[in-house]
Amino acid sequence: MSQASASSSRPSSGAAGALPEWNLADLYAGIDAPEIARDLDEAAHRAGAFQARWKGRLEDAASATGENGLGAAIAEFEALEELLGRLISYAGLVYSGDTASPANAKFYGDMQARVTDISSLLLFFALELNRIDEPTMDAAMERDAQLAHYRPWVVDLRQDKPFQLEDRVEELFLEKSVTGHGAWNRLFDETMTALRFTVDGEELALEEVLNLLQDPDRTRRAKAGAALAEVFRRNLRTFALVTNTLAKDKEISDRWRGFEDVADSRHLANRVEREVVDALAKAVSDAYPSIAHRYYALKAKWLGLDALEFYDRNAPLPGAAKRDIGWDEARETVLSAYRDFAPDMAEIAGRFFERNWIDAAVRPGKAPGAFAHPTVPSVHPYVLVNYLGKPRDVMTLAHELGHGVHQVLAGDQGALMASTPLTLAETASVFGEMLTFRSLLQRAASPAERRTLIASKVEDMINTVIRQIAFYEFEREIHIERRKGELTAERIGEIWIAIQKRSLGPAVNLGEGYETFWTYIPHFIHSPFYVYAYAFGDCLVNSLYAVYQNAEEGFQDRYFAMLRAGGTKHHSELLAPFGLDATDPAFWRQGLSMISGLIDELEAMDEAA
Repeated sequence: MSQASASSSRPSSGAAGALPEWNLADLYAGIDAPEIARDLDEAAHRAGAFQARWKGRLEDAASATGENGLGAAIAEFEALEELLGRLISYAGLVYSGDTASPANAKFYGDMQARVTDISSLLLFFALELNRIDEPTMDAAMERDAQLAHYRPWVVDLRQDKPFQLEDRVEELFLEKSVTGHGAWNRLFDETMTALRFTVDGEELALEEVLNLLQDPDRTRRAKAGAALAEVFRRNLRTFALVTNTLAKDKEISDRWRGFEDVADSRHLANRVEREVVDALAKAVSDAYPSIAHRYYALKAKWLGLDALEFYDRNAPLPGAAKRDIGWDEARETVLSAYRDFAPDMAEIAGRFFERNWIDAAVRPGKAPGAFAHPTVPSVHPYVLVNYLGKPRDVMTLAHELGHGVHQVLAGDQGALMASTPLTLAETASVFGEMLTFRSLLQRAASPAERRTLIASKVEDMINTVIRQIAFYEFEREIHIERRKGELTAERIGEIWIAIQKRSLGPAVNLGEGYETFWTYIPHFIHSPFYVYAYAFGDCLVNSLYAVYQNAEEGFQDRYFAMLRAGGTKHHSELLAPFGLDATDPAFWRQGLSMISGLIDELEAMDEAA
């Protein structure tokens, strides 16, 4: 069995207990599996045949039904997307498991190139579909039941029409992506994975040293902060070059396609209106003082400090339990919270543990952070976390399993319609966190434990809402200023510090070195402007949870229906059954008021003590 298909038969052990590593054999047995070459050849052959059959003939197909109709063409296209998705998903997961491995890096690079080459044969399809006029397409939908099944995908696709370029230009953009933004993404990943940070003579990877920022020993936290700053500073030229190049690459694409605002392409991909995101960003930035500033002033008081240093921001509270949480306990904590909400939710989440769909061990070369990868509907999602036994790691597990449950349920929509826009993709993950938090809060054995749980949740919400909108503001300023010319690393740091000060408030001192901390945020590199989706999801879930608390029977059914819809409905359609409307400013204020209410409770507890 190759390294790529490692399973929980080789668990890692530590303070958190034995930790599983995923088994990728449900995709392929290993990077040298003969099925990979077979599927690549089959995909290339089928893509060539598909192009020969359908290119230049889609308007005629709109007048036909059955095997010659558009419905049949889309079904054939979907099957090809499924096959290509299986190949590139496997390559990406192998690479994430050990980005330091030259064999994995070569495999991932080769697969990217092959899949891109094959995909270029299919590029004509969406472009040509969008050239069919509305009356013709509407008539075809009425006539062809198979085509009508794909109506949500077709309607969604046609939103891209105003920004669509001539076919040969689109083909060039696609093929150059491997040596363009894809190559810069890979450089960032491999550079970041290779970084080592020395703390008290011990060399640590990024995840390990970031974890030290939660250490109860302030001296240890300070050393971790200094180590991060030192290594980031040594690599500033590389990270500044990556940032400048990708921002320019995006500006070129946006200009050719006719996007006006720097974030409009992300809004289109998310199928959310610019006005909705602007309303969210304004509501959150207006709440900086009432949430982040207020909470960090309270935390500084608890820690006996005039102000927090940046490395104190995630410090544990005085008197908080310092024990590590074992993997088995984390599993039961999350599954029991899910079970209390809906047994079906716990059953689906349980599959990830039972069938080795989770990689939790921390090891050299493994991608930092956490994610849930949906792969393809015919297989199942996989979850990656870096589990170190901290309370936040339990919440991260709950978050990613929420994604996993969502991806399993939406999989029935098929390869073209299962994917959910990022704004709604965060709903199930944040809801899973909220269920876990509320379950733990109900079981709190003392006021001190309750305070610790609430404070931890407030910090998570600040990181998810306040911090992510601050990140969004940072990205906006970087991309806007980049249009005038390259930014030095120093200038990027100045923008970073100014926005962080505004969002975190006077109770957090952003001392020397923190100006480099923009360097390690992967979302800036891989998915420009992705970050507001977290704030969208958190505020949405806060409002959704308020509906759940006051709902009669049937909330769970409506919730599962929302998840099963995948990408077939607009956010307005999905939220309507719950009486929620994201275009209403009161919607965002309601979500933010839940965070403020938790801080109110903490202040009341503090006064009563």
